[in-house]
Amino acid sequence: MITAHGASERAISSIRARGLKVLEATCPLVRFAHQAILKLAQEGFHPVIIGDRQHVEVRGLTGDLDTFDVVLTEEDIARLSEHARFGIAAQTTQPIDTVRKLVALIRERFPRSRVRFIDTVCQPTKQRQTAAIEMSLNSGAVVVIGGVNSNNTRELVATCAKFCPSVHHIQTAADLRLQWFTNVESVGLTAGTSTPDAIIDCVEARLKDFAAQHDAISAEAFRDKLAQELFPVVDANDKDAFIAAAKTRQWDREKSARTLA
Repeated sequence: MITAHGASERAISSIRARGLKVLEATCPLVRFAHQAILKLAQEGFHPVIIGDRQHVEVRGLTGDLDTFDVVLTEEDIARLSEHARFGIAAQTTQPIDTVRKLVALIRERFPRSRVRFIDTVCQPTKQRQTAAIEMSLNSGAVVVIGGVNSNNTRELVATCAKFCPSVHHIQTAADLRLQWFTNVESVGLTAGTSTPDAIIDCVEARLKDFAAQHDAISAEAFRDKLAQELFPVVDANDKDAFIAAAKTRQWDREKSARTLA
């Protein structure tokens, strides 16, 4: 079976030549990236793929090419040889901001070359990255669900870590730890594009269980504190002082309740 990451036509033909049946499950967006790369090569552009050269998708994207380069850092671009025409596409799960930055660097390094870029980063990846930034800015902790070898999950983790100091990469609900969420008022939850909904639902349910446990513990602590705490002594005839004491008590209680939320 050809997974969603795809494979080169050369690899698929080799499998069929051995008399084996091929089940095709390539993601349509990955297939588009294959077509874009081949089109650039056929039109005389030197193919450059922005991505992880060891990733199965990138190996598939380059498998039908005779010459090409794969880049992912500024150092990779510094090692490129000059060509009259560069045709650039990207691994579908790369962060679009990273891709655009590297395309700009190639144009800057080779001002005499014609550079054509085809955006092959998939739309769901772009949307997840954008949503992850907004979520991380408003969360005390973030949980990212996905396989340890999932490129788009790792990119989500890296993105969230730029905007939230407490980010945890897990694969299943069993990986969650209650102590991660001590003194945390809000938890953000996101997942890689291939993470099954059932796993996401289990993680969300477990986080809600943690919140319920925290509510119960914090509420009990609040009641203990309330029982032990001395009330302010005020003159019942001093209306302003009496109201101020009542407001202070209410604020303390509301503050504790917000900690539980």
